[in-house]
Amino acid sequence: MAILISKPIKKGQLYELDIEDDVSSSQHFNHDIAPTKIAERTWTKWNVAALWVGMAVCVPTYTLGGVLTSFFGLDVKEALLTILLANIVILIPLTLNAFAGTKYGIPFPVLLRSSFGVIGSNIPCIIRAVVACGWFGIQTLFGGIAIHILLSHLVPGWESLGGKGEVIGFFLFLFLNVYIVIKGAESIKILESLSAPILLAVGIGLMMWAYPQVSMTELLAVPPKRPENASVWPYFFGALTAMVGFWATLSLNIPDFSRYAKSQKDQILGQMLGLPFTMFFYASLGVILTAASQGLVGETISDPVNLIGKINNPVGVVIAMFFIIVATLSTNTAANVVSPTNDFQNIAPKKINHTKGVLLTGFIGFLLMSYDLMLRMDWIQTDLYLEDRYSSWLLGYSSLLGPIAGIMVVDYFIIRKQYLNLPELYKTHGIYKGVHYPGMMAFLFPVCLTLIAVNVETFSWFYHYGWFTGSILGGITYYILCKLTGDKGIALTGYFFTGYLKNKSRITTTH
Repeated sequence: MAILISKPIKKGQLYELDIEDDVSSSQHFNHDIAPTKIAERTWTKWNVAALWVGMAVCVPTYTLGGVLTSFFGLDVKEALLTILLANIVILIPLTLNAFAGTKYGIPFPVLLRSSFGVIGSNIPCIIRAVVACGWFGIQTLFGGIAIHILLSHLVPGWESLGGKGEVIGFFLFLFLNVYIVIKGAESIKILESLSAPILLAVGIGLMMWAYPQVSMTELLAVPPKRPENASVWPYFFGALTAMVGFWATLSLNIPDFSRYAKSQKDQILGQMLGLPFTMFFYASLGVILTAASQGLVGETISDPVNLIGKINNPVGVVIAMFFIIVATLSTNTAANVVSPTNDFQNIAPKKINHTKGVLLTGFIGFLLMSYDLMLRMDWIQTDLYLEDRYSSWLLGYSSLLGPIAGIMVVDYFIIRKQYLNLPELYKTHGIYKGVHYPGMMAFLFPVCLTLIAVNVETFSWFYHYGWFTGSILGGITYYILCKLTGDKGIALTGYFFTGYLKNKSRITTTH
């Protein structure tokens, strides 16, 4: 019996896959993680920029300035400069890791198969997925609080529900997220494109509302919370690492979105236009709103949801809560649902499709937030809330994800020379089969050093600068191991691609 063989098809600088029996029958393939067709790659630079505006405008962004001044010992000027610089730095791995997604139309977990192997890719995928589920739960809670405040002004008696109303809001918001992502990439594109200009306009409006209540001279003159005469640099680099860690997750799974970009130019310009200054503007807005809160509502509040909820203007609160819900929804669907959905599919594509991946993400996000939900239901009593865990969360997970980013960049640009064998990425017994040990060892080595650094004071700098030390060491280790083991990725990829592109007819083999 003849088996039809899949082959890549080149159109301009982009590739798509003509899928046949050898790939479609593989246990590591389904149509949701298959390469996107070139006709499906419709995102322009403005769609990519809108994606980043939608993801950057969220409650955690508002609180970044406060996190850096409270936990990292920076003053306001240093904090805002750190946020801007960190988002310029993170553009480097973002744009580089997006290249393969745009060129080949493949999502993040499939790209990982090149550096970790078809089976080995599941380890970094699961790590990335759990982090995303955690952030999904956090953002869903913020969205649920906003829904609770909105309903408190629209439904008589709703406010008396207190924390129980916030829990109901959590599940309502969770349903909205799940519904949008199940509808597919086009629905996310529409949501981000519609919400981006609205969110920017609301941000400008909030800035104009709060600015008259703040003395910028006094705000910028507030001394930093660090020992007097202490050098700023250890605090700065620790804060920079944490802020880079804010988007460390997206620097890995950006192929999940760049696979829909029309060209490399669109994904590069879109990210440059959408990310750094949006983050800087909304972090600045958070600092100003917090400083203005005393004059606006009589107390200092760093959370914009609760700040706006205390304004004695029901119409204004309803409008503001609506836009905060939209902002959080646009962030959560793109940043925290798409990636784990693809990652979970990577484990067993024949058993977990797109819809099941979305539902699994929502369920795990709920489980990770169950502690905070029980607090709001008054089932347990404690003073420990999410805000107390921000700094350690950001720093800790950036240490784990840094090596993966370094390995991905070195593999695609140096080891594979920007060429991947599309059909083989989906095959059980192809050239990327099993576990690629150079990738796995290059990942585990920095992670082990990080665990040592947590417990050894003299080596603590390795942990505090975790994303940078991890990504650099992971990339270098991966390169050395590939050379020492005589990795055949370059030769095999070049051979298969040359053969496929020269053969204009359908290839068959006997079985």
